[in-house]
Amino acid sequence: MKAATTAKAAAPRKAPKAESHLAMVRRARRINRELAEVYPYAHPELDFRNPFELLVATVLSAQTTDLRVNQTTPALFAAYPTPEDMAAAVPEEMEEIIRPTGFFRAKTKSLMGLSAALRDEFGGEVPGRLDDLVKLPGVGRKTANVVLGNAFGVPGITVDTHFGRLVRRWKWTDEEDPVKVEAVVAGIFPKSEWTMLSHRVVFHGRRICHARKPACGACPIAPLCPSYGEGETDPEKARKLLKYEMGGYPGQRLSPPADYPGKPAPALGAE
Repeated sequence: MKAATTAKAAAPRKAPKAESHLAMVRRARRINRELAEVYPYAHPELDFRNPFELLVATVLSAQTTDLRVNQTTPALFAAYPTPEDMAAAVPEEMEEIIRPTGFFRAKTKSLMGLSAALRDEFGGEVPGRLDDLVKLPGVGRKTANVVLGNAFGVPGITVDTHFGRLVRRWKWTDEEDPVKVEAVVAGIFPKSEWTMLSHRVVFHGRRICHARKPACGACPIAPLCPSYGEGETDPEKARKLLKYEMGGYPGQRLSPPADYPGKPAPALGAE
């Protein structure tokens, strides 16, 4: 009898049933609906007043935080308010202004190059087509989709590091290449959802589902997440990991939308 019990205990556990594609799509869409309730104020976290400012800010955001960009762009746009002004800048002077964002020499070259292209090829206006935007120096699909979705109202999926991390944790895809991730996610959601889905996912990644220490115990979509348990599951400990308005701290924008519930970020040097 004891041997039989031991044998039974040692029997291999059955592997969990694989999720069908249809079930994954339904779960993904439910996650989107839940995130819409958690972040009804989701928005681009770069300060901008027009398409040119958004384009420049997005290029600057590479390898740094949106907060650092937002703290840097007021002085940049005061000095170079138009593509014509930026194209004619003295490189060393622009480098000094954008130095806080890192990689300032390469970024200066890209900004002056794209500004010259806007001046010479597009009459000083930012084009509203993906094919035109990705031809500009320093502008890839991610930057182009940010500009199209938020300055022109053209639906687009923005695959940054947060977006890619979360969709893989949620098992929507196991693709690593941003273009392939974009294509997979585009097939899950209607086009009308693409831009806001991008904001919600990025918001969640920055506030709760962090890269190193996801706050699983404070996550409102934990029941829908197949990766639950990768992070802190104790509710009290998890709450201490929350960032920005979720943790009672300032956000990344110095000039956030009127419906943003958090505190505006401090200006450069006022942190």
